Parts: sequence; C-alpha cells; structure tokens
Amino acid sequence: MGVTVLDASVLIGLLDPGDALHARATEAFRQHAADDVVVPASAYSETIVDPARRGMSQVAAVDGFLDSFPIRILAIDREIGRRAAQLRAEHPLGLPDALVLASGDVLDADVVLTADAKWVKLSSRVVVV
Repeated sequence: MGVTVLDASVLIGLLDPGDALHARATEAFRQHAADDVVVPASAYSETIVDPARRGMSQVAAVDGFLDSFPIRILAIDREIGRRAAQLRAEHPLGLPDALVLASGDVLDADVVLTADAKWVKLSSRVVVV
C-alpha cells in the first residue's frame, strides 16, 4: 500500500459523472483505492466550492463520499508550506498547485494524480489522468 495524493481536478472528476474527467478519474482512483489516499486541505476546499453554492447538504454529500473510502484530508502544515514556497520560487505555479505538489513531496507519495499535464515536468510522482 502506497500513498496517493489527489489534486482537486481528479476529485471533482471523480465526484461528478457529468465531468469530462469522470471516467479517467474513476479508473485512476480504482487503481489506487487500496493506497492511503490523501487530499490536501487546499484541494478539498477547491473541490467543495460548487457544492457549497448548492447548499451545505451537497458539501455533506462530498464529505460522506470521502469518508466512505476513506480519503484523508491533509492539513497544510509548516513543512508543506515551506516546500510549496520553494516550488513557487523555482517554477511558475499558483499556490493551490504548489500545495498539492508539496504534499506529495512531504509525504513521499508514490503518486500525485492530476489533470494538469504541465506538472509532469515538475515531479516524477505526477500521473496525469
């Protein structure tokens, strides 16, 4: 069992059957479901924006989904923050992206699943769905 970090793009695709990434995100998740699956708090926050617009019951549905596997929400601590800052200093990354990649680095994750093909240049952990 390894560690798999999910980017918001993958989690959103996984949750929404109408999303263009749904099939690929579902297949990627199935391949890593036995892992310790982690979503950085920043990616969790990005994921629940649209559900929050529809009401807190929709956020609760997302939480229920996450809890049913379980998918762990990772707090952003000093070490992750420091690594994210280093990534941003070296590469043109926004903070949300840097936090996901930094989480993968700090956890020594086997895989970081994302839809962002640009990340492949930044880490050998990245797998694009």
